[in-house]
Amino acid sequence: MFAQINTIGLFGMNAFPVTTEITARKGISEFHIVGLADAAVQESKHRILSALANSKITLENKSFVINLTPASVKKAGSSYDLAILTAMFAVQQKCAVDLCKAAFFGEISLGGGVNPVLGALPMAIEARKNGIEELFLPFENAAEASVVAGLKVYGVKHISDLWWCLKGDGMLKAHEPYIAPAAARQNFEDFADVKGQENVKIALTIAAAGFHNVLMLGPPGTGKSMLAKRLPSILPPMSFDESIETTGVYSVAGMLDKNNPLLTTRPFRPVSHTASAAGLCGGSGVPRPGEISLAHNGVLFLDELPEFDRRTLETLRQPVENREIVISRATGSVTYPCNFMLIAAMNPCPCGNFGHPTKQCTCSPMSVSRYLGKISQPVLDRIDIQAEVSPVSYEEISESAKQSGGETSAQMREKVLHARAVQGKRYSGTSVKANSELPPAMMAEVCVMDDAARDLIRNVFDKLGMSARAYDRILKVARTAADLDDAELIAKKHIAMAISYRTLDRKYWNG
Repeated sequence: MFAQINTIGLFGMNAFPVTTEITARKGISEFHIVGLADAAVQESKHRILSALANSKITLENKSFVINLTPASVKKAGSSYDLAILTAMFAVQQKCAVDLCKAAFFGEISLGGGVNPVLGALPMAIEARKNGIEELFLPFENAAEASVVAGLKVYGVKHISDLWWCLKGDGMLKAHEPYIAPAAARQNFEDFADVKGQENVKIALTIAAAGFHNVLMLGPPGTGKSMLAKRLPSILPPMSFDESIETTGVYSVAGMLDKNNPLLTTRPFRPVSHTASAAGLCGGSGVPRPGEISLAHNGVLFLDELPEFDRRTLETLRQPVENREIVISRATGSVTYPCNFMLIAAMNPCPCGNFGHPTKQCTCSPMSVSRYLGKISQPVLDRIDIQAEVSPVSYEEISESAKQSGGETSAQMREKVLHARAVQGKRYSGTSVKANSELPPAMMAEVCVMDDAARDLIRNVFDKLGMSARAYDRILKVARTAADLDDAELIAKKHIAMAISYRTLDRKYWNG
């Protein structure tokens, strides 16, 4: 006798269809699994046989051979248990329902319960792409998978529920499609709390409007971390597609809230300088997402940037440019998305007072040079906006200044949303969502300058010896500044502003 059941495999975030083939013949009771299955898959026979015995479900004693096809692709993990068990039911003609358009995955406990697995959302998306209409999976993963349109999702708590359902003597109720609750305005910290630093607020407004990377440099106590932590308060809301992408990463990482399985708020990931390259970019045997992928569609905040290991920082170069990270292992390669805003903060020297208007730096020129040298020019080139955070004066933090206040997060967010609306209309029908994502092929069409702006950037390019990458990033920042002004053409003032945000490397690193 022969039967086959659909399931989905997962390696990292790469989901792929798998067919569970089974043959059964009379004879000595045996249980063989083939198809390049790892130890966790091989152990499923012990979990399944114990679960059947403890659930009082009796199958005929037969010799089973299970093949997980394609046999050339390695199968890892315990999520194949439910498909193998269903195949055993089907091969003994215990199923009274058509399973051609159904898929199964989940881990089975010794007592017959069905345990949740990681990566249910990417697997559900892959199932739908392959024509699956009904999905049977652990009950705790059902809400997560139910966000996939066109898929009936059945949460299974115990194998006895599945047994009676397949026999036609019982019914599993399809899970209602999960709809995230209306996002209440989150209680973010407000930029109004930051006294002074209006120029830096302008820089962060431009960054949020165009999804640009930012480096803030200044002495300790000037508010760099305070400014960075308030950035989420001005970011635009996530689209549904962005929510699905980000939720998929967190699903694979096992970091979803089972009560609210769809992420609707842009992630903000502050990372300590003690993080390793694997912690930042992802790794381990079956590569898991790193911090840059957990910040997908959100913000990655690196405080005390020069304190990071230089080799760790260099690993950011390719992900920042390509907006995805490829992790290769002997068992295969995994691609994780990592389209994030990089917000970095640093002191100008080890003591923090280099360039301070009133305090004296106690560092030697060599130690200052060594400290700044931890940030390479290629890494600096990939940062669109370099903002100097200067010490604030007494007048700016006095009681009278507190009463008058500065620009609030609500005011800044209104500008950001307007600029994003302009970009959404401009890039409609393309994969580009913000100015920072502009590909070279679209630059000439989108970044159109007037004559004065063109003359300015030509002169500055030759004088400062800019790289082609720096030139492109200046144009993208200028395009965002023009969008905030609701200007069709990039004017001289927009180019001048963008260039002013590219001068710190000349002042500190080359000066």
